[in-house]
Amino acid sequence: MATIGLDKLYYATITENESGEETYATPKPLAKAISAELSVELAEAILYADDGASEVVKEFKSGTLTLGIDDLKPEVAAELTGCTLDDNKVLVATSEDGAKPVAISFRARRSNGKYTYFWLYRVKFAPPATSLNTKGDSISFATPSIEGTIMRRNKAEKNGLHPWKAEVTEGADGVKAQTITDWYKKVYEPTITPKGA
Repeated sequence: MATIGLDKLYYATITENESGEETYATPKPLAKAISAELSVELAEAILYADDGASEVVKEFKSGTLTLGIDDLKPEVAAELTGCTLDDNKVLVATSEDGAKPVAISFRARRSNGKYTYFWLYRVKFAPPATSLNTKGDSISFATPSIEGTIMRRNKAEKNGLHPWKAEVTEGADGVKAQTITDWYKKVYEPTITPKGA
């Protein structure tokens, strides 16, 4: 089913323990969403045998998330990009800035009025891109965009796999109402029965 909207763009900061496993803070609004473009890069291997492809393996390698937003508040920019907010509330970017990864969530409205919800578990952003134009005969908006690299998270689920994305559609068979109502209260943790249990 087609999507006809995008909203509720949130982020959650990440803290890591000694082994690198993530703990997520309470999600906070990032900005008003204009666009979200998600592209994925796969690692692929093909085994040829008897003059043909015998086995094909495709695994998630990384991804890119490009967000078009209405505005990026200095406090949010500091948390997303590693820039510093100085004592005068001026955002200062340095060549030594190092962004820490965050989790990102948004939802897309479907043509039936229901929503598909997303969590990207580990995204590391670069400083935002800005395009500015002088005012001419007509008014045109200039809005920032920010691009991040999507990575798998370090924390494995119960079968030892490392999620990079969670996605659910409201009203789909078997989806609990609680899953949807809790989506922005905390970063979604997969509930998976271990294999063989």
